[in-house]
Amino acid sequence: MVLLTLAQCKCASWEKNDGDSNDDDDASSMMIGDDDDNDDDNDDDDDDNDDDDNDDDDDDNDDDGDNDNINNGNMMRMIVMMMMSSSSLNSMTEENELQDEVNAIYNDFLEASDLIPTLKIFSKLCECLSINEKNYKTVFSSLKLKLTSRKFQTLSSILEKKAKHVDYKNKPCSKSKILIIGSGPIGLRTAIEAALLGAQVFVVESRNSFSRNNVLHLWPFLITDLKALGIKSFFGKFCAGTLDHISIRRLQCILLKICLVLGIQVYAETIFYDILQPSDGKAWRCKFKPTSSYLNGIEFDVVVGCDGKSNSLKFKRKEFRGKLAIAITCNFVNTYTKAEAGVEEISGVAYIYNQDFFHQLKENTGIELENIVYYKDETHYFVMTAKKKSLLDKGVILQDYKDVFQLLSQENVCHEALLQYAKEAADFSTKYQLPHHNFAKNHSGKEDVAMFDFTSIHQAEYSSRIVERKGKRLLLCIAGDVLLEPFWPTGSGCARGFLGAMDVAWMIKGFSSGHDSMDLIQERESIFNILSQTKPDTLMKPYEKYSIDPFTRYPNLNTRLFKKEQIGHLIDKSDGNFSLETLHKNEENKASKINEAKQSGVDPDTLLAWCKEQTHGYPNISMTDMSESWKNGLAFCAIVNRYRPDLFAMLHMDGVPVCTFGVHCQGHIGALC
Repeated sequence: MVLLTLAQCKCASWEKNDGDSNDDDDASSMMIGDDDDNDDDNDDDDDDNDDDDNDDDDDDNDDDGDNDNINNGNMMRMIVMMMMSSSSLNSMTEENELQDEVNAIYNDFLEASDLIPTLKIFSKLCECLSINEKNYKTVFSSLKLKLTSRKFQTLSSILEKKAKHVDYKNKPCSKSKILIIGSGPIGLRTAIEAALLGAQVFVVESRNSFSRNNVLHLWPFLITDLKALGIKSFFGKFCAGTLDHISIRRLQCILLKICLVLGIQVYAETIFYDILQPSDGKAWRCKFKPTSSYLNGIEFDVVVGCDGKSNSLKFKRKEFRGKLAIAITCNFVNTYTKAEAGVEEISGVAYIYNQDFFHQLKENTGIELENIVYYKDETHYFVMTAKKKSLLDKGVILQDYKDVFQLLSQENVCHEALLQYAKEAADFSTKYQLPHHNFAKNHSGKEDVAMFDFTSIHQAEYSSRIVERKGKRLLLCIAGDVLLEPFWPTGSGCARGFLGAMDVAWMIKGFSSGHDSMDLIQERESIFNILSQTKPDTLMKPYEKYSIDPFTRYPNLNTRLFKKEQIGHLIDKSDGNFSLETLHKNEENKASKINEAKQSGVDPDTLLAWCKEQTHGYPNISMTDMSESWKNGLAFCAIVNRYRPDLFAMLHMDGVPVCTFGVHCQGHIGALC
């Protein structure tokens, strides 16, 4: 740069000398004209000759000086041009080096395999490209303009195609701020839809890592959906061939990266714990830990809970209990050896379809299972349903208890025996092909083996709620496991979770567009009512047509299934102070059930009184309510006997009612059969 400056100064100096020489030429010309006048005055010949000789000498000297200056000037111009070309080359080199650095950072971003590293690398990428990652409206377009990576350009083309769908036209949620609680696959999928609708989206996650090794079975529509989001730009082997599964952690990482590229802000180690109603000119806000979080000052329009059992929004849930089912999941390290690659997967074996397999398993190992699944992904993942007797016989469960919580409590389980049980089951089911039994580690750094109760499945009583204070509406929704708990081996968790995420996005679109609160709730709860009934073969086809519009996914959809009177309690416009603790009061739920019953023409109190009257006089039958009193089937038999005594007679043996068929009614709901 110093040489360039000196050369430029020298060149300028010589250009100035050239200019002086030209001035002299002009003066000489004028003088030459004067000399012509002197000739007219008849000067002396000697003087003329002397003048001519002097003029010739001067002209020769001037010509030599001019030539030297011209040559020097041209040379310096050439030197300067060469130096400037060198400078341009240097600039281009620096630019290429910067682009190489950016592409290297982007490759690191693609390879990142956990929450915090992914967030840090993306921030580094934005900083290197001078992109404000908090400006959600420009992050994607800025990346597309500045990031030349072929991999990113492929991804951006896919996402642009997705964003052109009619559902996202005119960005109907561009004025909305949406909070997603939880960065599981469902929370991130919901965030992506909200961002495509134009909203400013914030995701909070209480943890600092993605630690779930378990593998998800993918329904066919999920594979199509994830490909449409560009998943192959991050994981080229996704669902190659007949594979139809992916590890939870890998899926989370990929969805997180798509979120960041779309301008969604993700905050790790941030805990949501309350909602503040409008005050002092502020709309709805939320409280977070740490209290210094930037999020504490943001006014939200929508809050979506996708945090599983944590259920931060405190939506009321109901429990469904069935026959005892004890599940065991385990993950072994996958070292990607040739021997491991040759182990055949088990997409699902149930006792009823392959009894010989399970009989041999019991005979060889003493292990009794009802089903088993094995997927090979980042880990060797097994999930099985074990019979209680074999767990007791193998010393996994130390003592038998009727209460399932006590039965599977940590104090009643031998961890070493559980590890051995899992190893033996895995060995036999894979025909002893697994070359090792090194357990992967869970978030606590221990062997990733878990045993838990499948007997109980929880489901939310409703999926949405709208609260209004001081003219400001707030939409509360839930999706994922908190909405509908899955049965893992079927893959229903991720599938119904994604469907629920799209349903939430559809409601958010209507809410942001100013649709009537009652109409929104009525439609949403009607859609939720059929979610638990969905199966791969009951959904619409083709999957490529799926969108957030529920009519593209659910056949024969009735969005007015509930009467407005039945769901009116889900809209809160009262003047009272708002609190999550009082949002879902028992009184409201009871009032809702009574209201629902009345709308159907039945008063539950009147019905209970009638049942008491009809069973009066039958020994050992006490009608106290409409649930527990029906469990043993006696009340049902008594009512049938009262109106159709010809079908059977209610006899008594040792005080226990029996029918004429000789079947003891005690403990049999279907005693008549």
